[in-house]
Amino acid sequence: MGKIALQLKATLENVTNLRPVGEDFRWYLKMKCGNCGEISEKWQYIRLMDSVALKGGRGSASMVQKCKLCARENSIEILSSTIKSYNAEDNEKFKTIVEFECRGLEPVDFQPQAGFAAEGVESGTVFSDINLQEKGHLSSSYNCVQDRAQVWGDMTCLVIRPRDGV
Repeated sequence: MGKIALQLKATLENVTNLRPVGEDFRWYLKMKCGNCGEISEKWQYIRLMDSVALKGGRGSASMVQKCKLCARENSIEILSSTIKSYNAEDNEKFKTIVEFECRGLEPVDFQPQAGFAAEGVESGTVFSDINLQEKGHLSSSYNCVQDRAQVWGDMTCLVIRPRDGV
């Protein structure tokens, strides 16, 4: 199946460097089996810190899962070197924030939740543990008198096959 990229588009106001924090950051995804096309009903998460051995000693992946419909074993790996922040200059444009190596398990949707951080553009004030629970809305406001920093408006996520240089 190859690589799959996750792109984000958001409106940032007086804030930059919006990023996932730590190896325990949870990427909440809906997955599709590449063999039979079954799509998971529930959100599933994968983390950098998780490493599951592949059958037959062929390495490891962030998640290994047997399809409930066709019983095929599939896996997905977070490519840590591809994790990028979303910055003020990316405002209202799609930007790849992570890529996954997919072997039979393909993400089809992303739900941003807790665990993001960002900084104020002017002061560098760190806003930690930002929760982007609902697409298009913040679950709480991240305002600072000095920065008046916000992540707001429509937040859109795309799951795509990356091109070289994206």
